[in-house]
Amino acid sequence: MKKSFAPTAPRNEGTIQLKDGRTLGYAEFGASDGMPVFYCHGFPSSRLEAGIGSAAALAHGLRLIAPDRPGFGLSDAAPQRTLLDWPQDLRQLADHLRIGRFAVLGVSGGGPYALACLTALSERISAAGLVAPLGPLDEEMGQRAMQPFFRLTFFLATRFPILTTFLYGQLLVPLLRRCPTLLLPLLRTSHPDMPVVRRPAIRAAMIASIREAFRRGGRGAAQELILYTRSWGFSLRDIGLPVHLWYAGQDVTVPPVIGKALCERISGCQPHYCPDEGHFSLAYAHAGEFFRVLHQAIIRASSLSDYP
Repeated sequence: MKKSFAPTAPRNEGTIQLKDGRTLGYAEFGASDGMPVFYCHGFPSSRLEAGIGSAAALAHGLRLIAPDRPGFGLSDAAPQRTLLDWPQDLRQLADHLRIGRFAVLGVSGGGPYALACLTALSERISAAGLVAPLGPLDEEMGQRAMQPFFRLTFFLATRFPILTTFLYGQLLVPLLRRCPTLLLPLLRTSHPDMPVVRRPAIRAAMIASIREAFRRGGRGAAQELILYTRSWGFSLRDIGLPVHLWYAGQDVTVPPVIGKALCERISGCQPHYCPDEGHFSLAYAHAGEFFRVLHQAIIRASSLSDYP
């Protein structure tokens, strides 16, 4: 039987200055002395999203560290960034926190960033998990299965990047900053997601994370959308580390065909198919499973003396 965990607030938040002068914000959840797991948040979201998995991480003795990506939350924008710049930001945060090896968990739009870390930081990663991860947008079948709002969003980002930047920066984000609840009806688009998004604690956590995502405006979100649609700069077939990947049969945000295609390209992928879940019910109902599996994978990969 799946055990549900209530969202919690961060037990610690902070910022660091990166070598190029930018500020990177982060929050910590779970066990303060646990095995470290870097959490790559979804889109559009922020470090606060990890609070949904905080209690589950604590139950399994994991230290959950969630940085804001550039342009979101407390983190400065990086106008010319690529997906492969993210692992270097994460490396500097790990060094600042005096963490040697660590696991990564990428959720939804954070999936490509976790995958970038697997290619660029493989020597420091002990285990990896992906939850309903976005894949390369070259699979037409996957895009066709998306709900219309996201399908249109990626179409605009692909064909009209300047328009996308204007729409997010000048129109959509100012509206969502004032009323982030407007986004929620677009998120609960599959039957399993509806009761999850309607739960007061989950709803409040999602609203807080969305509002924080747009703290600095919408240019970071627009930039991220465009990055998703371009070449990622690395090959999934070059990933040699074991990867646990969960995908949901009722997901219309990141349809299951995308998860299946990712697993076919990653040689060490271990799929976990949840046929009765949607995009958000998967992340909520199976949080305990994600962190249990990651904990076991960390133990198998490394000696406890490697931590923290």
